[in-house]
Amino acid sequence: MDDSCLTAGRAWLPALLLCVGLATVAAPPALAADEARLEVLGVEGERLVSLPMPEGEGWCLEWNHSVEGFPVRDCYRHREGRMVLVRSHLPDFAAGLDHIPGRGRQVSDGEGGYWIEAIDEPVPGNAYRLRVGAMRVDHRLVIDDTRISLSRLAENRRVTIRLTRPAASPE
Repeated sequence: MDDSCLTAGRAWLPALLLCVGLATVAAPPALAADEARLEVLGVEGERLVSLPMPEGEGWCLEWNHSVEGFPVRDCYRHREGRMVLVRSHLPDFAAGLDHIPGRGRQVSDGEGGYWIEAIDEPVPGNAYRLRVGAMRVDHRLVIDDTRISLSRLAENRRVTIRLTRPAASPE
């Protein structure tokens, strides 16, 4: 990382994330042999995002509902080498947002919306494609308190979100 990333001033976090994102696109870091990663790949296979994702850790894909504008979340976890959809947050029963009986358990979020808990669906092939929305939709990865805007990186383009696992060691 060059010095411009370290001297970003008061807005250091957004600048740091931008610098990290640009560095990832320019020269992806070598993966540790035992490190799983959450990656977002562009249509040509270029890495837009590459983050360590240890066993048991999780992340959410969050976006603004295209009609109502409120945030919607699908949350995943790295479980035994698999990308698993574990829960979703839906703040309203707006267009296209409802619970499918038999797929998880619906519980109130205490604010008029609801969580669908215990979905526990492995994602086939540990990857899925997403058409990233415009900035008003602002698809973003959420990991703890960090948000990475996929719309800033790939607005109106297709990406692949995947969990990569370390290659098996030869015995």
